[in-house]
Amino acid sequence: MPPPTEADKPPTGVAAGGTILPNGMDITASYMENGRWYNADGIPTFKIEDGVVDYAVFSGYRRYSAECHVCHGPDGEGSTYAPALKNSVMNMDYYQFQEIVASGKQNTGTGTANQVMPAFGTNKNVWCYIDDIYVYLLVRGTDSLARGRPAKKADKSPEFAAQEDSCMNG
Repeated sequence: MPPPTEADKPPTGVAAGGTILPNGMDITASYMENGRWYNADGIPTFKIEDGVVDYAVFSGYRRYSAECHVCHGPDGEGSTYAPALKNSVMNMDYYQFQEIVASGKQNTGTGTANQVMPAFGTNKNVWCYIDDIYVYLLVRGTDSLARGRPAKKADKSPEFAAQEDSCMNG
């Protein structure tokens, strides 16, 4: 696999409101609900304070490492088999990400490599943590977190645990 070029690396900008993705979304953490951070538009995002990642980022790292890295490579870096998700999330909106993970995606035809992403919408180990996986990939895509297991994480809140239990056992 050739090394990434500058065109492969998604740029980010900092505006008065915070970090703006290439897709125009401001990912500045605005409020917390059920132990997860959201931007002003209600889209999951992350918060890192003094080198401590919020628990959803850590949860996303764990779920990504368990379910996604086999095809998409460790830390969202991509592989010869599947694209770098840390770049993909920077250029698509949250709802596109959810749709692809839930329903899968297939690109076949002349001039393109066959790419098939299976649907994970019924896999609770993915779907119950889809927001966590998304924010983990945002953290990696913005280079806000180094590769590997986050060194410091916030504690799991009772609200996070209750929502997790509801999804996994509901």
